[in-house]
Amino acid sequence: MKNRVVITGLGVVAPNGVGLDAFEHAIKNGISGIRHFEELERLKFSCQIAGLPDVSNELALNYFTELEFKNFNATGILYGVIAGIDAWKDAGLSMEIEDDPDWDSGTIFGAGTSGIEKFRESIYKIDDFKTRNLGSTSVIQTMNSGISAYLAGKLGLGNQVTTNSSACTTGAESIIMAFDRIKSGQAKRILAGSTSDSGPYIWGGFDAMRVCTFKHNDAPETGSRPMSASASGFVPASGAGALVLEDLETALARGARIYAEVLGGALNSGGQRGLGSLTAPNPVAVQKCIQKAMENAGITGQEVDAINGHLTATTKDSLEISNWSIALNRSGIDFPYINSLKSTVGHCLSAAGSIESVASVLQLHQGFVFPNQNCEDLHPEITAIIDSSRIPQELLEKDLNIILKASFGFGDVNGCVVFKKFKN
Repeated sequence: MKNRVVITGLGVVAPNGVGLDAFEHAIKNGISGIRHFEELERLKFSCQIAGLPDVSNELALNYFTELEFKNFNATGILYGVIAGIDAWKDAGLSMEIEDDPDWDSGTIFGAGTSGIEKFRESIYKIDDFKTRNLGSTSVIQTMNSGISAYLAGKLGLGNQVTTNSSACTTGAESIIMAFDRIKSGQAKRILAGSTSDSGPYIWGGFDAMRVCTFKHNDAPETGSRPMSASASGFVPASGAGALVLEDLETALARGARIYAEVLGGALNSGGQRGLGSLTAPNPVAVQKCIQKAMENAGITGQEVDAINGHLTATTKDSLEISNWSIALNRSGIDFPYINSLKSTVGHCLSAAGSIESVASVLQLHQGFVFPNQNCEDLHPEITAIIDSSRIPQELLEKDLNIILKASFGFGDVNGCVVFKKFKN
């Protein structure tokens, strides 16, 4: 079977906006969600700024019962449930509880970790011989698939229910896995997305690796500087993004609004060979991933209107631009528009690909290219490859047809998704 796959629902919990309306307003206007945290300063982190979604207990109780929320501190699950349910409702799907599962609907919702705070709490209680005080939800809050388990229960999903995990490629991977399942006729609808825990126990390892910026603790909004000559490392962040993927026939039959079409995608690894390592991408693998995604989607590099890059504000940004140029065989003024959401939200780690995919789909659906922030001093290695006008620093109202979204993660893993403006 060769079902067409479309996107009928979106949900997002981002540092600069919780909910679609707030998020769209933020990305269009370059509003940052990055701020200074006294806790990181107290803990003597080099990087004391981060991107953290603003989720109040009052908001959370719209998605969890008071009993469910008691002793609940798994932020990744919290963000994922909010984004997932919002996407489900945005798709016009029912939340009514039925006796039977929805056999045609499932979820592939990724995570890097789950319930780090709950895990830490559990360790202390076990060490203090208080195992019985752990509570009945400690397992589901700390298991990696906790997010998909919670969503499946709240939505009554009866198709595949799983959590994937591939570092920063997790979000892109979940979309491609969902696309493949629907394309092959194994499901009619998949809630795809990814989430990331927040806090010092997640961000501390990156701070120890010295890959986070330490130069902007007094000016948080200027700290994340993708494609900039003065970029000095990424800003850690967290959140969740969710997309309802559905086969076209099912979507049309129920009169669903369609945001965009997923034409295809590709996943691969550089095998940590050549220039690739645990923490660095193999350029050949990145180029092959992009090219394979286009081949899978049946498009050429000349048809790409815009790119939502991975672009983390590290020394690898120039290499990424070079890889895009080689893969698409385009450079200079001929290069597509390219932007990086990380300039306003930071690097949301395992949630990055899904949050950035929501931004990509909004650009297609609404007809705009959101501005890059903090790159007034574009890196000369980048402008030697592409014209600076391809890196917009102001909002562009632009009718777009095809956007590529790529993510590259630790372990030398890559993912690229091809989104297209929907035309029946």
